[in-house]
Formats: sequence, structure tokens, C-alpha cells
Amino acid sequence: MIMVLRAIKTFVVAEGLVLATSLYSKTLFANTQVAFLSSLFVIVGSSFAYKKMVNNKIDVEAYESERDLLDTIEDPHELYDDAPLNETPAEELDLKAIVKEEKAKIKTFSFKSIKHGARGSVSVFRILPYIFLILGFIALKNNSLLDLSFYLPSLLIGIIAGSLISKELSS
Repeated sequence: MIMVLRAIKTFVVAEGLVLATSLYSKTLFANTQVAFLSSLFVIVGSSFAYKKMVNNKIDVEAYESERDLLDTIEDPHELYDDAPLNETPAEELDLKAIVKEEKAKIKTFSFKSIKHGARGSVSVFRILPYIFLILGFIALKNNSLLDLSFYLPSLLIGIIAGSLISKELSS
């Protein structure tokens, strides 16, 4: 509950800064508001979708047991593993079987890999913010309010606020 209150407080402070721009001009306010909300929604939506995808994988227990991080850094290609090496003479090895076995270990491009990658990128939490971003940009352009010198820096406000809010909600 405290995390949600901190996230709301962060949003209110950032929105207060954006509302303060309305005192200067309506063009500045419109550009700042649309850019702020667009980037905020994109960052929060993406982090929420990613967190949901990871939690679903953990619930299904579809994760693989990985090596220790230190092992991965020191030996990225598993050259010093304790697995016994095949000590048979070269004349007795079936090279065709070994090549087939190694090829089977290589991950190929398949429908399953496409589905796995699409699951994270085609989330409603990711698509709707981008639609809002595009429609907001088009609305500003069609109403002759778009000023990139205001719009682009205002994206940074939303990115910072979105990052802070995502960090608070994921804790």
C-alpha cells in the first residue's frame, strides 16, 4: 500500500509540474501534457507487461536452472566443466552422430519461438500506450499545436516519472 502511495505521489508531483506550464502558454501545456502522459504510459505499461510475463513464467515453472553468475562470468562457454570428456580414439568415434547431436542442441527459429517472443511484445499493456502516443502526436499535429521544441524534452519528464513509478510498484 505504501508503494502505491509513493507512486501516486510521484505522479502528482510530475503532473503538477506539467500543469504549471499552462500558466506560460496553452501550446506548451498541450505538448507537455501529451508527451508526459505518452511516455509515462509506455514506461509503466512496458514494465508491468514484462513483470506479468516473468511472473507467469515463474508460476508455470518454465525457467531453466542456470549456472551460478560467477561461473557464467568466469567460464561463459563452459570450457572448464566437470563433465567427462570422451577419451575414445578418433578412429572409433562416430562423427556423424556427434554432429547430429550437436545440431539438435542448437535452437532454431520456429513457431514456438515466435509465439514466445510475441507474448511479451503483444501485450495490451504495451500496445495501448503506443496507440495513445501516436494518436496524441497526430492530434497535436492536426490542431497545429505541435511544437517539437516543447514535445521532445517533455518526453523526458514522463520517462523519469514512469521509471520511478515502475520501480515503486515493482518493489
